[in-house]
Amino acid sequence: MKKILIVDDNIETLEVLKTSLERHEYAVFTAKSCKETRELLLSTNTAVEHDIYDIVILDLTLPDGDGIEICSHLRLSGFKTPIIMLTARDNISDKVIGLDCGADDYIVKPFEIIELLARIKACLRRYSEAATENIIYGDIIINLRKRHVIVRGKEVIFTPKELDLLTFFISQKGIPISRNKIREEIWKDTILYSWSRTIDVHIQHIR
Repeated sequence: MKKILIVDDNIETLEVLKTSLERHEYAVFTAKSCKETRELLLSTNTAVEHDIYDIVILDLTLPDGDGIEICSHLRLSGFKTPIIMLTARDNISDKVIGLDCGADDYIVKPFEIIELLARIKACLRRYSEAATENIIYGDIIINLRKRHVIVRGKEVIFTPKELDLLTFFISQKGIPISRNKIREEIWKDTILYSWSRTIDVHIQHIR
């Protein structure tokens, strides 16, 4: 059973989402603040507990901070689990900022549960489609099952999207790749506007 952590300070929203997702056979856990989320996702020595949850649904507005802040903090700490940003804000700049800070998807309230379910399935599918064997390219070893990257004998932390990008680049080595091709392959379920720096930011992090 896939485990989902929902982070939202609205108790009614938490209950509705928890009930709906449990009906679709997800194990659902909840948090209501940035502090509580950090306590659930980060161990006492700040090492990221990668395998606790399969996906995180993170509200943008929280009482002690915001989703962008905690998403960025988690990614900088090496948190690899897919994150779907959940918010009532519908402006483009917030969506771009959310994606740039490491979120895998962005859904605006109000929404239909069927849409959230589809986005959850898409994120989980992208995360689990990788084969179990390693990809080796020069000094780089990618374990696709564990989603770990070893460079010259040391593990390097990548977000899910960064790892997808790195794997895609290696699979296309020697072949020129357009930005449109990258969007189609890595951000299949997300609209990226031509002025968005999402791709550039992810590539810069990989470098």
